[in-house]
Amino acid sequence: MDIQFPCGREDIERVLPHRDPFVWMTRVVECTPGESITAELDVDPDLPLFHGHFPTHPVLPGVIIMEALAQAASFCALVDRADEGVLGFFAGIDKAKFRNQVLPGDVLTLSARIVKSSSRMVVADVEARVGDKVCATATQKYVLARSEE
Repeated sequence: MDIQFPCGREDIERVLPHRDPFVWMTRVVECTPGESITAELDVDPDLPLFHGHFPTHPVLPGVIIMEALAQAASFCALVDRADEGVLGFFAGIDKAKFRNQVLPGDVLTLSARIVKSSSRMVVADVEARVGDKVCATATQKYVLARSEE
């Protein structure tokens, strides 16, 4: 796939199967396919999830942060693969730590470094930051499988 970086939502959707309301990347800032990525998510204050998490102190749920990191790492792992129709499914999250809250209006920086990649499995060390504050870290594992379209 011929994608130039930085890139936006249109190119993200060329690589990932996710669509609204479950695309958790706004842009890819830089990417070395198969190696590393830096992406960003503009945390929209109008997201409906903030009405329930939590009404008096809205914060982006940790599971959404982990999903955003997985989307960034999956983009990095899949962007240069010739075999279209391959999806990355969570196989595990190790050593997850949540250090700072992500608030409505924040720009969340998503970084991933692919530490292992084969035709069936990808392992990535991931980190989410707002400014210079680390919000979450983990080692994530994804199994690669062909979509059943």
